[in-house]
Amino acid sequence: MTRNILVTSALPYANGSIHLGHMIEHIQTDIWVRFQKMQGNQCYYVCADDTHGTPIMLRAQSEGISPEALISRVHEEHLRDFRGFHIAHDCYHSTHADENRAMVRDVYLKLRDAGLIESHTIEQYYDASKSMFLPDRFIKGQCPRCGAADQYGDNCEACGATYSPTDLINPVSALSGTPPVRKASEHYFFKLADCADFLQQWTRSGTLQKEAANKLDEWFGAGLQNWDISRDAPYFGFEIPDAPGKFFYVWLDAPVGYMGSSLKLAREQGLDFDAWWNPGHDTELHHFIGKDILYFHALFWPAMLHSANYRTPTRLHVHGFVTVNGAKMSKSRGTFITAGSYLDNKLNPEWLRYYFAGKINGSMEDIDLNLSDFTARVNSDLVGKFVNIASRTAGFISKRFNGQLSGQLPDLDLLNDVQQAADSIAEHYENLDYGRAVRDIMHLADLANQYVNDRKPWDMARQEGQESALHDVCSISLNLFRLLTLYLKPILPALAEQVEYFLDIPPLHWQDAHHLLTGHTIRPYQHLMTRVEQSQIDAMLAANASQAQPTTPLQPSEKTMQKASDTPATDNNAFISIDDFTKIDLRIARIANAEHVEGAEKLIRLTLDIGEDRPRNVFAGIKSAYDPANLIGRLTVMVANLAPRKMKFGLSEGMVLAASGEGPGLFILSPDTGAQPGMRVK
Repeated sequence: MTRNILVTSALPYANGSIHLGHMIEHIQTDIWVRFQKMQGNQCYYVCADDTHGTPIMLRAQSEGISPEALISRVHEEHLRDFRGFHIAHDCYHSTHADENRAMVRDVYLKLRDAGLIESHTIEQYYDASKSMFLPDRFIKGQCPRCGAADQYGDNCEACGATYSPTDLINPVSALSGTPPVRKASEHYFFKLADCADFLQQWTRSGTLQKEAANKLDEWFGAGLQNWDISRDAPYFGFEIPDAPGKFFYVWLDAPVGYMGSSLKLAREQGLDFDAWWNPGHDTELHHFIGKDILYFHALFWPAMLHSANYRTPTRLHVHGFVTVNGAKMSKSRGTFITAGSYLDNKLNPEWLRYYFAGKINGSMEDIDLNLSDFTARVNSDLVGKFVNIASRTAGFISKRFNGQLSGQLPDLDLLNDVQQAADSIAEHYENLDYGRAVRDIMHLADLANQYVNDRKPWDMARQEGQESALHDVCSISLNLFRLLTLYLKPILPALAEQVEYFLDIPPLHWQDAHHLLTGHTIRPYQHLMTRVEQSQIDAMLAANASQAQPTTPLQPSEKTMQKASDTPATDNNAFISIDDFTKIDLRIARIANAEHVEGAEKLIRLTLDIGEDRPRNVFAGIKSAYDPANLIGRLTVMVANLAPRKMKFGLSEGMVLAASGEGPGLFILSPDTGAQPGMRVK
């Protein structure tokens, strides 16, 4: 039976470039959608730019343009990068669109009518010099629990404490560097706690991976809190009905963007929007997201949909982050890689699609792009194995047999085995275990190459009386090549299109595995894929390193894991003098040991060698970014003359330096090769 499926990827924030962290998700989604379409299912893929919020407003102001002009420009850049990687959205829209405005209003009013919206006055920090209320991430100060300086207004990265911005010691605005004042304001809340029973049942209904459902249990255990869905003017977004000067928080209208995008698609193509979003229809709704936004998609979003009488997702497919060479992406090392820089340096996008596919297994594990392994894997598998089958046999068909394959192929177990593999490979694609699909396909490619090696068509061509055998061997080899192309098509759509042209066949569908090409005329073979060259990798890394900008603590964002890419301007009151700076003793430190801290959500205990008689003990809030085992032996930079701080978990004798940027995670600073523990940083 044909399935009717609507598929989405998380919406990229319209405040920065598409990078490889975005691409892992869109590649994963695109492969699954292409596979479904090859299966003959009705499958539609929608996405959009996430365009609202304070960071968008501030960046537009800094550039002297309107927010609308900014998001329009970024939309074109995002589309260019996605198209460059062959991501085939059926609709790529914007949350700042009439369709989304209508859907947000509809959902909100249904929630209000259901008694799930309440309002009450809260006290917030207000920047009088900027005439605006400050979101949590636009406030910095000392942690009220451990005293660590330069912490955000919602949590401490040093000790892991969570708190209200009004609890900060000596708070300052991240926009102006001036102390904010407290000011009361009426806010609107979605009563998430009222949906707890439904959500506990829904999250255990098979809609999530087990590891994702287990993570949600932690939040249920802590108790669900009602959700502040409003922001005060000035704010770039949609105004709340019957509430002048109040705007929907960006995280409310962003997921509704899935509905807005599918509404636009339905109107353009005459499709049934209600069948996707109203209960009682035999349709499927699949969301592909990163684990950093699980909370929003597995709690707020289904609660909103269910309470507004819309259908809830069939499945959330949650993936991990992308690391490069075993570490979080780093601008300073050039490994915070943008999609544009990859394409600009002439790296084939299907190389990355293939490499990522080989790593994806449907779990929430992080996926590492090891650039040496990337080069070796692509050159070995795609060039040395897959393309090699055609390049070694197609010339004989063109030159000796007028481009025509044998009219009848001998019964060969290998051909039958490769055809029989279609069902198991399809199951791997369906389950998002692309890594297993790739391994199975490459095993078949090895068998096909072994067949060519054993038959040696190049020797047959020099021997008399071998014409018929040569014809059959090359025809069988190209049929094997065609079947492997079919199995790889969801991953390598552009290469598959080249093969379809070379073989002069219609676009391949999954059921085509059940028949072979006989008596068929092909076109002359043209080279299909080049090898990865180290010079290309080096050029890409150099291009990204040249774009790296120094990070600053005044670089906030409202979006989880989607920080503002520009640094808000500060006034002179935010600067320190050179005399103050010279008082800071920065030393090179070797991480002698690293371990988890029992009971701490964000801390890692580091034992640091800085060339003294005894090592230093430092607690660092970097648990979200690093596995302790991968830190041991690395060099980093620490503040060596920071006063020891007594913490719940022990004494912390310094601070390691880390950076954050527009991508996910924190990045500890590391010196160049040759640095030694104890060296002063000047």
